[in-house]
Amino acid sequence: MQIRLRLAWIFSFLFIILFAGAQDSATAPFKWQVQSRKLAEGRYELRFSTPAAASWQLYAPQVLNEVPVAELQFADSSIRLAAPLKDSGKVAETNSELFGTTVRLHSEGAVWKGEINIAGTAPANLQGTLLYTYGKGEEFYPGTAQEFRVALEGGKEAGTRILIPSLNPKNAVSPCGDETTEDRSLFSIFFLGFLGGLIALLTPCVFPLIPLTVSFFTKRSGTRRKGIINALQYGFSIFLIYILLSLPFYIVEGANPEVLNNISTNVWLNLVFFVVFIAFALSFFGLYEIGLPGGFASKIDAKSGVSDFWGIFFMALTLAIVSFSCTGPILGSLLAGALTNNGGAVQLTFGMGGFGLGLALPFALFALFPNWLQSLPKSGGWLTSVKVVLGFLELALAVKFLSNADLVKQWRILPREVFIGIWIVIGIALVLYLLGVIRFGGPKPKFTRARLAVTALFAAFTIYLIPGVTNTPLAKLELISGFPPPLCYSLYEHPVNCEQGIEPLKDYEEALRVAKAQNKPILIDFTGWACVNCRRMEEKVWPDSKVAKMMKEDFVVVSLYVDERRKLALTEQTTYTTKQGVEKPIITVGDKWATFQSENFGAVSQPQYAIISPNEQALTRTKAYTPDPKEFAEWLQCGLDAHRNPLSP
Repeated sequence: MQIRLRLAWIFSFLFIILFAGAQDSATAPFKWQVQSRKLAEGRYELRFSTPAAASWQLYAPQVLNEVPVAELQFADSSIRLAAPLKDSGKVAETNSELFGTTVRLHSEGAVWKGEINIAGTAPANLQGTLLYTYGKGEEFYPGTAQEFRVALEGGKEAGTRILIPSLNPKNAVSPCGDETTEDRSLFSIFFLGFLGGLIALLTPCVFPLIPLTVSFFTKRSGTRRKGIINALQYGFSIFLIYILLSLPFYIVEGANPEVLNNISTNVWLNLVFFVVFIAFALSFFGLYEIGLPGGFASKIDAKSGVSDFWGIFFMALTLAIVSFSCTGPILGSLLAGALTNNGGAVQLTFGMGGFGLGLALPFALFALFPNWLQSLPKSGGWLTSVKVVLGFLELALAVKFLSNADLVKQWRILPREVFIGIWIVIGIALVLYLLGVIRFGGPKPKFTRARLAVTALFAAFTIYLIPGVTNTPLAKLELISGFPPPLCYSLYEHPVNCEQGIEPLKDYEEALRVAKAQNKPILIDFTGWACVNCRRMEEKVWPDSKVAKMMKEDFVVVSLYVDERRKLALTEQTTYTTKQGVEKPIITVGDKWATFQSENFGAVSQPQYAIISPNEQALTRTKAYTPDPKEFAEWLQCGLDAHRNPLSP
């Protein structure tokens, strides 16, 4: 029996990850006021009050079926609730069929109190979340989140600096550097999406539809001219549909420019991608089919026709739906790749647009030149082979997402050698499949020249990976630099390839003190644990003799990890109001450096490099991913010259 995994389920699950938490407090009927009272050093009483809310009922603090219906949460473990929340005000007791016991409800407002203990120095302002439950009739909203910020008597003011106007690269001493802070790889993302669309054409869900669809338009549209126009509209509709799929991400990104960056490094989301890609791989191996509900596909298909543009649009939408079992994993790779590259919604649009164009272009071309249809290979077992090969590639991508989570959390469950070892196993299995040793049903494969060439390619790549599990200079594997974990993230106690020549600092304020003491410019490296291009820079550009000498002798280098999930000290945690007027909690080290980067340098992608003076003046424009060591060294020299001659243009 086939297992049909619903697309709606996947996106719903991702939505939960992205916007985890209960109903938004802004739309909830209860509005809370928070006050604090100091009881002793490190001890405070928090008072939460809310007025009545029409016919809604608020569940008083209690434990129902071993689950508390109200609780306080704090980002820092040094804050502890001394006792459960206590309520006051009028409370009614009633028997609840939902819980099968007696529950206590507020109908006329409520006042709750809780006592907290703070280990160490108390902050001037405390941030936390009140989770509560309310409902009426059949409506029930458990775990509704109310974020709060309350002043604490005698607390220490946060010492976190974010916006430093003199760091603005638009006012740099020297104009060298990138013209813009936007990622310059949009064309490459579009091209990769285009390749993804062409690959999708070679799947069993799409390839057989090319001659059928083109013949339909050319033979049933009255004239060849009309058939060509309809086919072109059909191709454009496919392209438009995939562009439209990226638009919701602009809403997400507009609310917070760093949100897609946070998504890409979110541990739980990377684990979700790991599971989803495993599911995609198993579906490509033929264990089950991934698809949309059949009823939904039928409704869309019923709207299809060739009488007008919208009829053709719905035909294109039908193609996108019925082919999802093959295109879904490729689209998932594109979505996850755009998020992982920290490129935001624009990169995603370019990638999706490229995918849509790659998928649509053959339909338009074959409509213009129908004789080309005769040259197409016949559908057959080779399409199944393409699908299975894609399944093995999905497994390799799944390992990468698990590695991202491992790097961010520093679990060390996937050191570099383990990662490469798993890829070697996947490569061996893929080669054995192409040789016919491993079978996933179907007839015995025919060993054509194309199949043998692909087999040789994957066999050569697998052999190339083998030195990667050794502790030798050959383990660098420069062709895949950046994809495996860093060279120092190793199983070996003393990895021979772990460069120790440059030891960046990890804190901006510390780097500033060192720079002032040594009168050296600061090279800021905005990076991330899960950043592929950051690893490429560190493994291929930093070791260059000229670059390494300048970074070691002429600069104070500081690496600021925007995905570092380690909590800031309680007295450094704060709520920062951005230049756009958005309040943003600064809880983790990554929150601090990501906001520091976006506010001062106008970018949220990594790597990004900035050169500043010891008195915090931007010396150059910033520099993004630069794989050419010579170009990077020239930029470093420009910053060094600007530091030595600050009045020069």
